[in-house]
Amino acid sequence: MIKLGVPSKGRLMEKTFDWFAERGITLKRTGSEREYAGAVEGADGVQLVLLSAGEIPRELAAGRIHLGVTGSDLVREKLADWESQVADLAPMGFGHADLIIAVPDCWSDVDSLEDLDAAAHRFRATHGFRLRIATKYHRLVREFLTREGVADWQLVDSQGATEGTIANLTAEAVADITSSGETLRANHLKILSDGLIHQSQATLFASRAADWSGKETRLADLAKQLGLDAPTL
Repeated sequence: MIKLGVPSKGRLMEKTFDWFAERGITLKRTGSEREYAGAVEGADGVQLVLLSAGEIPRELAAGRIHLGVTGSDLVREKLADWESQVADLAPMGFGHADLIIAVPDCWSDVDSLEDLDAAAHRFRATHGFRLRIATKYHRLVREFLTREGVADWQLVDSQGATEGTIANLTAEAVADITSSGETLRANHLKILSDGLIHQSQATLFASRAADWSGKETRLADLAKQLGLDAPTL
């Protein structure tokens, strides 16, 4: 069986079910509301595995599932050198969100990464420690800021309510996912003009570590049914 990992609840699950249904494949939960069991109709040899979106990159990398639907941001954050571990089969057109860097809107002289670099230098000279950026996306933010030449910053971990860390005096800037920007504006934050790190959306990935032996034809048939090119793994 080809194991297909899908988010186990919420809009991501519903939208994923809709996306497959539009292509003639019915995914559905079975059993009680608390039971993570599912079924597949319309595609032979495919088993539905319900997981949290955050678990799916790990399960793909370990080869415990063959295919998985999750945010492109999560794959890039959780998997080092992600393209060597999974193949990007199809952006699915929903779950859109931007990973961005934002600063207090009262920082009138900070509108770009170059401005942030200068502010971080002044901050360290004044306070004796690096400017703090709250985020849960450590890998993506670190790689982005290093690539863009921004210095004198440190990342502080935030697993929730990241926009509130500045008001709580635990950070001076944030790097977080936003879809509409409303929460940022409500917390008096502005996105840097060149502070877009990654545009994320739900994506169908294939594991390069999974055992595909004997499943090549089944995968090719499934890809054709989904309107995709057969992947090279």
